Amino acid sequence: MAWNPFPYPDPAYQYTAASLEAAWPLLHNGDREPFPANPLLVQAWIAFHAGEFERAARLGLDVGVNGYSVAHKAICIYAHYLERSPQKKLATFECVAERCERQQLEQPNNPSGYYWHAYALGQYSQGISVVKALAQGLGAKVRNSLDTAIRLAPQRADAHIALGVYHAEILDKVGAMIGGLTYGVKKEECYKQFETALALTPDSAIARVRYARAMMMLEGKKKQAAAVGLCEAAARCAIHDATERLDTDAAKRELEEEKQS
Repeated sequence: MAWNPFPYPDPAYQYTAASLEAAWPLLHNGDREPFPANPLLVQAWIAFHAGEFERAARLGLDVGVNGYSVAHKAICIYAHYLERSPQKKLATFECVAERCERQQLEQPNNPSGYYWHAYALGQYSQGISVVKALAQGLGAKVRNSLDTAIRLAPQRADAHIALGVYHAEILDKVGAMIGGLTYGVKKEECYKQFETALALTPDSAIARVRYARAMMMLEGKKKQAAAVGLCEAAARCAIHDATERLDTDAAKRELEEEKQS
């Protein structure tokens, strides 16, 4: 597919191998990825943080299964934020999910293979409708992968965010009774997952944006002020790379929508 370019290139997002390693704990506080030993993967991550998502994906995939973490992150961030074709988005997320299932067989103790599997299936489910996805049994796959990712990496904030989204989406679509009995989802658990994520990554814009969306799904106008506050805080978060720039843009759009609703 032809990849759309990252619209906000900035020298501040251009890292060298040395500066990337120095900034790594800050840049990867949310996914807890280890700094790569393979120089090709260092270059892939440099490309990712600069917003060169296609290059990052290609470099990662060229390495093989050990490059899937950077490749899948680049592909999923690109598809979520920059791909305009709904059909291409669906196909992309479906492809990532399938590759992650192979990764899980080869690297059963790598939380990345489970997290990106859940993320891709979750995005795919939203694309076809959550209700349809639940009928196809995708909800159980998402939950199993998130549970495994958190078991393998309890400090992985992005997995806690995704689990919070999982609870909110199902409760929003099927209600508390069916959601609780059939899928084991609860409003309290949704909030707990987001609070855990924010405790692990207090400077995360995307954690706040998705928490705000979850609040509005579950509580509506009762939580609008809190949701607006989260989006305002997200819009003020520091930006260290291309993805954080896209996250902050999402926060600003969310904030405008909440204020107009």
